[in-house]
Amino acid sequence: MNTPPPPRASSRSVRVTALTAVALLLLVGCSGTGGDSRLSTGAGAADGAGTAGLKIALITHGGEGDAFWELVRKGAEAAAAKDGVELSYANDSDPAGQAQLVRDAIGDRVDGIAVTLAKPTAMKAPVAAARAAGIPVVGLNSGIDAWKSQGLLEYFGQDESVAGAAVGKKLNELKAKHTLCVIHERGNVALEARCAGVKKTFGGETENVYVEGTDSEAVNTVLTAKLRQDPGIDEVVTLGAQFALGAVGSVKAAGSKAKVATFDLNSDLVKSVRAGNVQFAVDQQPYLQGYLAVDSLWLYKTNGNVSGGGVAPVLTGPAFVTRTNVAAVAKFAAAGTR
Repeated sequence: MNTPPPPRASSRSVRVTALTAVALLLLVGCSGTGGDSRLSTGAGAADGAGTAGLKIALITHGGEGDAFWELVRKGAEAAAAKDGVELSYANDSDPAGQAQLVRDAIGDRVDGIAVTLAKPTAMKAPVAAARAAGIPVVGLNSGIDAWKSQGLLEYFGQDESVAGAAVGKKLNELKAKHTLCVIHERGNVALEARCAGVKKTFGGETENVYVEGTDSEAVNTVLTAKLRQDPGIDEVVTLGAQFALGAVGSVKAAGSKAKVATFDLNSDLVKSVRAGNVQFAVDQQPYLQGYLAVDSLWLYKTNGNVSGGGVAPVLTGPAFVTRTNVAAVAKFAAAGTR
Protein backbone atom coordinates (compact mmCIF):
# COMPACT_ATOMS: atom_id res chain seq x y z
CA MET A 1 0.00 0.00 0.00
CA ASN A 2 1.19 3.52 -0.74
CA THR A 3 -0.67 5.03 2.17
CA PRO A 4 -0.56 4.15 5.87
CA PRO A 5 -3.59 2.41 7.37
CA PRO A 6 -6.36 4.83 8.35
CA PRO A 7 -7.01 5.56 12.02
CA ARG A 8 -9.55 3.61 14.01
CA ALA A 9 -12.96 5.19 13.92
CA SER A 10 -15.36 5.70 16.78
CA SER A 11 -19.05 6.59 16.89
CA ARG A 12 -21.39 7.81 19.62
CA SER A 13 -24.47 8.89 17.69
CA VAL A 14 -26.81 6.90 15.49
CA ARG A 15 -27.28 7.62 11.79
CA VAL A 16 -25.25 10.73 11.26
CA THR A 17 -22.81 10.98 8.42
CA ALA A 18 -19.02 10.87 8.23
CA LEU A 19 -18.12 10.17 11.83
CA THR A 20 -14.70 8.77 11.11
CA ALA A 21 -11.75 11.08 10.66
CA VAL A 22 -11.10 9.94 7.12
CA ALA A 23 -14.72 10.52 6.10
CA LEU A 24 -14.58 14.03 7.49
CA LEU A 25 -11.49 14.71 5.40
CA LEU A 26 -13.42 13.72 2.30
CA LEU A 27 -16.09 16.31 2.97
CA VAL A 28 -13.56 19.03 2.32
CA GLY A 29 -12.07 17.55 -0.54
CA CYS A 30 -20.24 0.70 -4.00
CA SER A 31 -15.54 -2.75 -7.78
CA GLY A 32 -9.90 -6.21 -9.36
CA THR A 33 -11.84 -9.36 -9.09
CA GLY A 34 -14.36 -10.43 -6.51
CA GLY A 35 -12.27 -13.45 -5.60
CA ASP A 36 -13.18 -17.11 -5.48
CA SER A 37 -16.21 -18.26 -3.52
CA ARG A 38 -14.01 -20.49 -1.35
CA LEU A 39 -11.73 -19.32 1.41
CA SER A 40 -8.40 -17.90 0.26
CA THR A 41 -5.82 -17.25 2.92
CA GLY A 42 -2.91 -14.86 3.34
CA ALA A 43 -0.86 -14.37 6.50
CA GLY A 44 -0.39 -10.86 7.80
CA ALA A 45 3.04 -9.60 8.76
CA ALA A 46 3.99 -10.48 12.29
CA ASP A 47 3.60 -6.95 13.63
CA GLY A 48 0.86 -7.58 16.20
CA ALA A 49 2.27 -8.56 19.56
CA GLY A 50 0.71 -11.67 21.07
CA THR A 51 -1.49 -12.47 18.06
CA ALA A 52 0.42 -15.39 16.59
CA GLY A 53 -2.07 -17.90 15.25
CA LEU A 54 -5.05 -15.55 15.46
CA LYS A 55 -7.33 -16.22 12.46
CA ILE A 56 -9.98 -13.86 11.12
CA ALA A 57 -12.38 -14.56 8.23
CA LEU A 58 -13.85 -11.84 6.00
CA ILE A 59 -16.94 -13.10 4.19
CA THR A 60 -18.85 -10.88 1.75
CA HIS A 61 -21.70 -11.05 -0.74
CA GLY A 62 -19.49 -9.54 -3.45
CA GLY A 63 -20.01 -10.91 -6.95
CA GLU A 64 -17.33 -12.03 -9.34
CA GLY A 65 -15.60 -9.27 -11.29
CA ASP A 66 -16.63 -6.48 -8.91
CA ALA A 67 -13.58 -4.36 -8.04
CA PHE A 68 -15.44 -2.62 -5.20
CA TRP A 69 -14.78 -5.69 -3.09
CA GLU A 70 -11.12 -5.66 -3.97
CA LEU A 71 -10.92 -2.33 -2.13
CA VAL A 72 -12.66 -3.87 0.89
CA ARG A 73 -10.23 -6.76 0.77
CA LYS A 74 -7.20 -4.48 0.48
CA GLY A 75 -8.24 -2.60 3.60
CA ALA A 76 -8.74 -5.86 5.48
CA GLU A 77 -5.33 -7.12 4.39
CA ALA A 78 -3.68 -3.89 5.55
CA ALA A 79 -5.22 -4.29 9.00
CA ALA A 80 -4.25 -7.97 9.14
CA ALA A 81 -0.67 -7.12 8.25
CA LYS A 82 -0.51 -4.44 10.92
CA ASP A 83 -2.06 -6.65 13.57
CA GLY A 84 -0.12 -9.78 12.68
CA VAL A 85 -3.17 -11.99 12.17
CA GLU A 86 -4.01 -14.56 9.50
CA LEU A 87 -6.80 -13.34 7.25
CA SER A 88 -8.99 -15.48 5.00
CA TYR A 89 -11.32 -13.94 2.46
CA ALA A 90 -14.34 -15.56 0.82
CA ASN A 91 -17.26 -14.25 -1.21
CA ASP A 92 -20.47 -15.51 -2.73
CA SER A 93 -23.26 -13.36 -4.18
CA ASP A 94 -25.76 -16.16 -3.55
CA PRO A 95 -27.10 -15.81 0.01
CA ALA A 96 -27.16 -19.57 0.58
CA GLY A 97 -23.57 -19.78 -0.60
CA GLN A 98 -22.49 -16.94 1.65
CA ALA A 99 -24.22 -18.58 4.60
CA GLN A 100 -22.30 -21.79 3.91
CA LEU A 101 -19.04 -19.84 3.86
CA VAL A 102 -19.78 -18.63 7.38
CA ARG A 103 -20.40 -22.22 8.46
CA ASP A 104 -17.12 -23.22 6.82
CA ALA A 105 -15.31 -20.54 8.81
CA ILE A 106 -16.90 -21.83 12.02
CA GLY A 107 -15.66 -25.32 11.11
CA ASP A 108 -12.19 -23.88 10.57
CA ARG A 109 -12.33 -22.52 14.13
CA VAL A 110 -11.48 -18.97 13.22
CA ASP A 111 -11.11 -16.44 16.02
CA GLY A 112 -13.37 -13.82 14.47
CA ILE A 113 -15.68 -13.25 11.50
CA ALA A 114 -16.41 -10.03 9.59
CA VAL A 115 -19.50 -10.43 7.40
CA THR A 116 -21.82 -8.43 5.17
CA LEU A 117 -25.58 -8.69 5.71
CA ALA A 118 -26.96 -7.81 2.29
CA LYS A 119 -29.58 -10.56 2.76
CA PRO A 120 -30.04 -10.47 6.57
CA THR A 121 -32.59 -13.29 6.79
CA ALA A 122 -30.27 -15.75 5.05
CA MET A 123 -27.41 -14.84 7.38
CA LYS A 124 -29.33 -15.04 10.65
CA ALA A 125 -28.80 -18.75 11.34
CA PRO A 126 -25.08 -18.95 10.45
CA VAL A 127 -24.33 -15.79 12.43
CA ALA A 128 -26.16 -17.29 15.42
CA ALA A 129 -24.12 -20.48 14.98
CA ALA A 130 -20.91 -18.47 15.07
CA ARG A 131 -21.95 -16.73 18.24
CA ALA A 132 -22.93 -20.06 19.80
CA ALA A 133 -19.44 -21.31 18.99
CA GLY A 134 -17.96 -18.37 20.87
CA ILE A 135 -16.75 -16.59 17.72
CA PRO A 136 -17.13 -12.79 17.74
CA VAL A 137 -18.78 -11.37 14.63
CA VAL A 138 -18.81 -7.83 13.22
CA GLY A 139 -20.73 -6.50 10.24
CA LEU A 140 -19.64 -4.25 7.41
CA ASN A 141 -21.01 -2.59 4.29
CA SER A 142 -24.57 -4.01 4.39
CA GLY A 143 -27.03 -4.64 7.18
CA ILE A 144 -27.09 -1.50 9.26
CA ASP A 145 -30.66 -2.29 10.32
CA ALA A 146 -29.88 -5.91 11.21
CA TRP A 147 -26.44 -6.05 12.88
CA LYS A 148 -27.59 -5.25 16.38
CA SER A 149 -30.64 -7.55 16.40
CA GLN A 150 -28.47 -10.42 15.16
CA GLY A 151 -26.00 -9.88 17.98
CA LEU A 152 -23.01 -8.58 16.04
CA LEU A 153 -20.43 -6.66 18.04
CA GLU A 154 -20.31 -3.67 15.69
CA TYR A 155 -21.09 -2.42 12.19
CA PHE A 156 -18.78 -0.50 9.86
CA GLY A 157 -20.22 1.18 6.81
CA GLN A 158 -22.58 3.73 5.40
CA ASP A 159 -26.17 4.33 6.43
CA GLU A 160 -27.69 3.84 3.00
CA SER A 161 -30.96 5.57 3.85
CA VAL A 162 -29.07 8.67 4.95
CA ALA A 163 -26.85 8.48 1.87
CA GLY A 164 -29.83 8.17 -0.46
CA ALA A 165 -31.57 11.10 1.20
CA ALA A 166 -28.42 13.19 0.73
CA VAL A 167 -28.39 12.32 -2.97
CA GLY A 168 -32.03 13.35 -3.29
CA LYS A 169 -31.23 16.74 -1.81
CA LYS A 170 -28.23 17.07 -4.10
CA LEU A 171 -30.42 16.41 -7.13
CA ASN A 172 -32.82 19.12 -5.98
CA GLU A 173 -29.89 21.55 -5.94
CA LEU A 174 -29.02 20.47 -9.48
CA LYS A 175 -32.62 21.15 -10.62
CA ALA A 176 -33.25 17.56 -11.77
CA LYS A 177 -36.88 16.62 -12.41
CA HIS A 178 -37.03 12.91 -13.28
CA THR A 179 -34.52 10.46 -11.82
CA LEU A 180 -33.94 6.86 -12.87
CA CYS A 181 -32.46 4.88 -9.95
CA VAL A 182 -30.71 1.75 -11.23
CA ILE A 183 -30.77 -1.26 -8.86
CA HIS A 184 -28.30 -3.90 -10.02
CA GLU A 185 -29.09 -6.66 -7.48
CA ARG A 186 -32.62 -7.65 -6.48
CA GLY A 187 -33.24 -8.18 -2.78
CA ASN A 188 -30.13 -6.33 -1.62
CA VAL A 189 -31.40 -4.26 1.31
CA ALA A 190 -28.61 -1.70 1.00
CA LEU A 191 -29.39 -0.93 -2.64
CA GLU A 192 -33.11 -0.71 -2.01
CA ALA A 193 -32.44 1.70 0.87
CA ARG A 194 -30.38 3.96 -1.38
CA CYS A 195 -33.15 4.43 -3.92
CA ALA A 196 -35.77 4.75 -1.17
CA GLY A 197 -33.66 7.49 0.40
CA VAL A 198 -33.44 9.33 -2.93
CA LYS A 199 -37.21 9.15 -3.36
CA LYS A 200 -37.80 10.44 0.17
CA THR A 201 -36.08 13.79 -0.36
CA PHE A 202 -36.06 14.31 -4.12
CA GLY A 203 -38.71 16.80 -5.19
CA GLY A 204 -39.14 15.34 -8.67
CA GLU A 205 -40.10 11.87 -9.88
CA THR A 206 -37.98 8.88 -8.82
CA GLU A 207 -38.32 5.73 -10.91
CA ASN A 208 -36.54 2.48 -10.05
CA VAL A 209 -35.30 0.12 -12.75
CA TYR A 210 -33.94 -3.36 -11.98
CA VAL A 211 -31.08 -4.82 -13.99
CA GLU A 212 -28.82 -7.86 -13.75
CA GLY A 213 -25.56 -6.37 -12.55
CA THR A 214 -23.46 -9.37 -13.51
CA ASP A 215 -24.19 -8.74 -17.20
CA SER A 216 -22.87 -5.27 -18.06
CA GLU A 217 -23.96 -5.47 -21.70
CA ALA A 218 -27.52 -6.26 -20.67
CA VAL A 219 -27.49 -3.40 -18.16
CA ASN A 220 -26.45 -0.92 -20.84
CA THR A 221 -29.07 -2.25 -23.24
CA VAL A 222 -31.85 -1.79 -20.68
CA LEU A 223 -30.72 1.73 -19.81
CA THR A 224 -30.40 2.80 -23.44
CA ALA A 225 -33.88 1.51 -24.21
CA LYS A 226 -35.36 3.20 -21.15
CA LEU A 227 -33.78 6.55 -22.00
CA ARG A 228 -35.01 6.35 -25.59
CA GLN A 229 -38.48 5.45 -24.39
CA ASP A 230 -38.72 8.34 -21.95
CA PRO A 231 -36.80 11.49 -22.98
CA GLY A 232 -38.13 13.19 -19.84
CA ILE A 233 -35.58 11.34 -17.70
CA ASP A 234 -32.94 13.95 -16.92
CA GLU A 235 -30.90 12.10 -14.28
CA VAL A 236 -29.56 8.55 -14.02
CA VAL A 237 -28.41 7.47 -10.56
CA THR A 238 -26.44 4.23 -10.46
CA LEU A 239 -25.50 2.33 -7.31
CA GLY A 240 -21.99 1.29 -8.32
CA ALA A 241 -19.11 3.01 -10.06
CA GLN A 242 -18.88 0.59 -12.99
CA PHE A 243 -22.58 1.06 -13.74
CA ALA A 244 -22.13 4.82 -13.90
CA LEU A 245 -19.44 4.43 -16.53
CA GLY A 246 -21.78 2.26 -18.56
CA ALA A 247 -24.65 4.71 -18.06
CA VAL A 248 -22.57 7.48 -19.62
CA GLY A 249 -22.40 5.37 -22.78
CA SER A 250 -26.12 4.58 -22.62
CA VAL A 251 -26.99 8.28 -22.43
CA LYS A 252 -24.94 8.96 -25.55
CA ALA A 253 -26.36 5.94 -27.40
CA ALA A 254 -29.92 7.01 -26.61
CA GLY A 255 -29.35 10.61 -27.64
CA SER A 256 -30.52 11.60 -24.16
CA LYS A 257 -29.75 14.82 -22.31
CA ALA A 258 -29.75 13.01 -18.94
CA LYS A 259 -26.92 13.53 -16.46
CA VAL A 260 -25.27 10.69 -14.54
CA ALA A 261 -24.47 10.46 -10.83
CA THR A 262 -23.52 7.45 -8.77
CA PHE A 263 -22.83 5.82 -5.46
CA ASP A 264 -19.30 4.48 -4.91
CA LEU A 265 -15.96 5.32 -6.41
CA ASN A 266 -13.02 3.80 -8.27
CA SER A 267 -10.07 5.11 -10.25
CA ASP A 268 -11.93 5.13 -13.59
CA LEU A 269 -14.89 6.91 -12.02
CA VAL A 270 -12.54 9.55 -10.63
CA LYS A 271 -11.41 10.26 -14.20
CA SER A 272 -15.03 10.55 -15.32
CA VAL A 273 -15.83 13.03 -12.55
CA ARG A 274 -12.76 15.07 -13.44
CA ALA A 275 -13.85 15.11 -17.09
CA GLY A 276 -17.38 16.16 -16.16
CA ASN A 277 -19.00 13.01 -17.57
CA VAL A 278 -20.32 12.02 -14.13
CA GLN A 279 -21.70 14.78 -11.92
CA PHE A 280 -20.74 13.30 -8.56
CA ALA A 281 -20.03 10.12 -6.66
CA VAL A 282 -20.98 9.16 -3.10
CA ASP A 283 -17.95 7.62 -1.43
CA GLN A 284 -18.58 5.14 1.38
CA GLN A 285 -14.88 4.20 1.60
CA PRO A 286 -14.79 0.42 1.12
CA TYR A 287 -11.07 0.22 2.00
CA LEU A 288 -11.84 1.76 5.37
CA GLN A 289 -14.73 -0.65 5.94
CA GLY A 290 -12.49 -3.69 5.45
CA TYR A 291 -9.71 -2.19 7.55
CA LEU A 292 -11.91 -1.28 10.51
CA ALA A 293 -13.78 -4.59 10.51
CA VAL A 294 -10.63 -6.69 10.80
CA ASP A 295 -8.89 -4.29 13.17
CA SER A 296 -11.91 -4.26 15.48
CA LEU A 297 -11.85 -8.05 15.82
CA TRP A 298 -8.13 -7.94 16.63
CA LEU A 299 -8.82 -5.25 19.22
CA TYR A 300 -11.64 -7.30 20.73
CA LYS A 301 -9.52 -10.43 20.97
CA THR A 302 -6.48 -8.65 22.41
CA ASN A 303 -8.09 -5.97 24.57
CA GLY A 304 -11.71 -6.93 25.13
CA ASN A 305 -13.22 -3.90 23.39
CA VAL A 306 -14.32 -2.88 19.93
CA SER A 307 -14.30 0.33 17.88
CA GLY A 308 -17.58 2.15 18.41
CA GLY A 309 -18.33 0.22 21.58
CA GLY A 310 -21.15 -1.73 19.93
CA VAL A 311 -23.56 1.08 20.80
CA ALA A 312 -23.94 2.70 17.39
CA PRO A 313 -22.65 1.95 13.90
CA VAL A 314 -19.28 3.36 12.88
CA LEU A 315 -20.07 5.31 9.73
CA THR A 316 -17.58 5.57 6.86
CA GLY A 317 -19.72 7.84 4.67
CA PRO A 318 -21.44 9.33 2.79
CA ALA A 319 -19.20 11.98 1.30
CA PHE A 320 -19.70 13.66 -2.07
CA VAL A 321 -16.89 13.62 -4.60
CA THR A 322 -17.46 16.26 -7.26
CA ARG A 323 -15.44 17.95 -9.95
CA THR A 324 -14.44 20.65 -7.46
CA ASN A 325 -12.89 18.31 -4.88
CA VAL A 326 -12.03 15.14 -6.82
CA ALA A 327 -8.33 16.03 -6.91
CA ALA A 328 -8.16 15.47 -3.15
CA VAL A 329 -8.93 11.76 -3.52
CA ALA A 330 -7.52 11.06 -6.99
CA LYS A 331 -4.09 9.97 -5.78
CA PHE A 332 -5.63 7.52 -3.32
CA ALA A 333 -7.89 6.09 -6.01
CA ALA A 334 -4.87 5.65 -8.27
CA ALA A 335 -3.12 3.77 -5.45
CA GLY A 336 -6.12 1.43 -5.14
CA THR A 337 -7.27 2.48 -1.68
CA ARG A 338 -10.27 4.64 -2.67
